[in-house]
Parts: sequence; structure tokens; C-alpha cells
Amino acid sequence: MSIQGVKALTFDTGGTVLDWHSGFKTALANVGAHHGLTRNWHDITNDLRRRALGRMLNLGKDAPPTYNFDDAHRVTLDELIAEHDLDVFTYDERHAIAYTTAHSFKCWDDFPPVLPHLGEKFICASFTILSFRIIMDTARANGLKWDAVFSCEAIGKYKVLPEAYDTVAKWLQLDPSEICMVACHNFDLDAAKSRGYRTAFVRRRHEWGNDSPPDPEPNPQHDIIVETFPELSERLGV
Repeated sequence: MSIQGVKALTFDTGGTVLDWHSGFKTALANVGAHHGLTRNWHDITNDLRRRALGRMLNLGKDAPPTYNFDDAHRVTLDELIAEHDLDVFTYDERHAIAYTTAHSFKCWDDFPPVLPHLGEKFICASFTILSFRIIMDTARANGLKWDAVFSCEAIGKYKVLPEAYDTVAKWLQLDPSEICMVACHNFDLDAAKSRGYRTAFVRRRHEWGNDSPPDPEPNPQHDIIVETFPELSERLGV
């Protein structure tokens, strides 16, 4: 990729930056163990993510959103608790899994050391379907310093609706070609590219634990395809 003219990097955050699978799986297993219960916490974790994500993508297309990702996590968790005979989980335990855990997700190890160096050359912003508060809390927990946080919660149009990408470019006061969207998901990058963004695919082979990611092979049309954030930094000339 020629980085000439690129002034900002916008980062998908859930999955690309934050390890949601380890966070949710550990929280579920710990509460289950407290009650002497054993389940396939790996699969329940991935069902939680898959269903909650499904509730968020394209939200706002037909009507203004009435909930955010925190609400989606909680509603989905309650569904899975009912389906897997986990009704013994208390209100406080459910809140700890759906809210406290999500607001405490750890970053993948390769991201925090690289972000400050990227920030010396580019505007670095979280561009996410996660709630503002998840991004604020995980930034504090992981020592991240974003130049800006763009949550679709404020836009009212969630990825992969084109209005989300157009609005972020407007707020950055940049042409989309001056922005590089960074993600481990083709659906996000493909949508960004359709709005004129440059795109960088960073692999997250263990985003779904031992399961393969839904779209593990990057679209070859992405401007950059790398395995790690240090490699991305090098490709960006940082």
C-alpha cells in the first residue's frame, strides 16, 4: 500500500483490538464453577458473540436504534442461560458477565505497544459498533490513548450501513481516501472500501478461540494484509 495521503487510521475494536473470547469464556466458566456447573463454555461464548453481533449489524437501517451493544450482550446472555439450564446464575452474576467483563476485555498483546508509535504519524481512532462506555473502560484498563472514539451509538447507523463510514469521514474532516480502516473482518473492510476508505486486514486467528473465524481469508483487494500489528506498523512506515 502507498500511504501517501493517508492521515488517519480507524480501528475496528471488538475482535481486532480486544480479545472478547477469552474474557467471556473465563467469566462464564468462573460463574459456572461457583455453582458446580460444567458446560461447553467455548461454544456458549461464541454463540453469545455471534447472536449479539447479529443484533447490532445494520442497526438503524429502518428505525432509530433503541439499544446499544451492552443491551445486546445482556439480552443474548439471558437467552443462552435459559437454553443451557443456567437459571441459577444470579442477576449480579449476569451483570458481571455481560457488562463488567465486556468493559474489562484485555487487548491482544501486540496492540498496546504499537498504538503510540502509529499515533506519532496518524490520527488513531476507534471506529466501532461497541458502546462508548466499553471503549472508554477498556482503554483505561489497557492503557490505550485514542485520539478519538467514534461509536455507531452516536451516529445512529451501525456498520455496515454506508452512513456510518460517511459520518466518520465527515467528522474527521477528511476525504475517505485519506483514512485507512483497520480490522480483522472482511465485512467491515469491504464496506469501508465501498465508501472510499483504504483498508488493512490484520489477522486474528484465535478471535473465536479454537474455532476458525467466520471469514478467515482476507479479501485480496485490501491494501494491506498482515498477521500482526507490528507488521502493520512496519508496512505503514512507522
